[in-house]
Amino acid sequence: MSDEQGIVGEASGEEAAAETQARKFDIKSSRTFAPWLASVGGSLAFSTYQVGKLFMIGVQPKTGRLSIYERSFPRCMGLGVEQREGRTTLWMSSLYQLWRIENFLDPGARTNDGYDAVFVPVEGRTTGDIDIHDIHGSPDSAHPAFVATRFNCLATLDRVHSFKPVWMPPFVDRLAAEDRCHLNGFTMEDGVPAYATCVARTNVGGTWRDHRQSGGIVIDVRTGETVAEGLSMPHSPRLYGGELYVLQSGLGEFGRIDRATGKFEPLCFLPGFVRGVTFVGDHAIIGVSRPRKEETFRELQVDARLEAEGLEPKSMIAVVNLKTGDIEHTLEITGVVQELYDVAFLPGITRPKILGFKTPEIRFQIRPAPYAHTPQTE
Repeated sequence: MSDEQGIVGEASGEEAAAETQARKFDIKSSRTFAPWLASVGGSLAFSTYQVGKLFMIGVQPKTGRLSIYERSFPRCMGLGVEQREGRTTLWMSSLYQLWRIENFLDPGARTNDGYDAVFVPVEGRTTGDIDIHDIHGSPDSAHPAFVATRFNCLATLDRVHSFKPVWMPPFVDRLAAEDRCHLNGFTMEDGVPAYATCVARTNVGGTWRDHRQSGGIVIDVRTGETVAEGLSMPHSPRLYGGELYVLQSGLGEFGRIDRATGKFEPLCFLPGFVRGVTFVGDHAIIGVSRPRKEETFRELQVDARLEAEGLEPKSMIAVVNLKTGDIEHTLEITGVVQELYDVAFLPGITRPKILGFKTPEIRFQIRPAPYAHTPQTE
């Protein structure tokens, strides 16, 4: 390879050959992507519900080249990273379950083939198809918070119920499985939900689709007040460095919300429908998808801008400098993978792998808790 590093979809080598041939993809990075990822001391995970894949992107320690691992989960979407007692937990939503995925390696350890993390899906909570979008774990709680988009609420897990609602937008009058406003994202502050995004301030199932161009809002969860409005399909609100960042997916823009005025201040334009943001240092890591042709995604302003500027839409991870707005590094996915949903940064882990359910490896990956033997006395 020349200036790009690429890998075809069958490179992980353990999925069934027939499925691999039917679901080919190719991943190519910009020349600087792998060195940048190595320099920040972490790795990435991203999800695509279109083909039901969770990817983990790291760097090979000896060669400095990309390490790419993928596993299949139906309609995998939201990702949440939780740091607890020096260990990293990854939360992931799928079609009707919320997965807790744990790293079975001790810090500093590596497998014989050079991986410094082996993520194992140890618990799958069956929530039903509630369309979980954003997820945020908390070191102060055993359960994560997440968006149950179909039920228009923020929620958490419950011992005997499918989920426990903890907040709804003030204009939604009851809990209903109707996706009335397309509540899709939220961010945390001091361990509690702080800001949330909706595509529209609507209270009838599906009517948010009529307001995709400029009906989007950001709500302060703690007060119920609208912080910003007039947005085009806002997604992935995030607090970082004291700033409130958000994506305008319908415009292909990433920027900040001035919390005093509610004004959206764009940082950059990205060539596609944007969803999923995480941060490391002075950079935002953003998921970019090729716009779909179905009704929900047709006739958005991002399409007109791409056409006007003669740009082809891309499916990729973009690394954006927060100071300049420059897209400094990219990881482009071609072939069958055309849409991404979420992206997560795994700090301190440079080359992760994840186990799935289609090979016998998970059957023999066992990590017992330490046994504290107390000698009996007579």
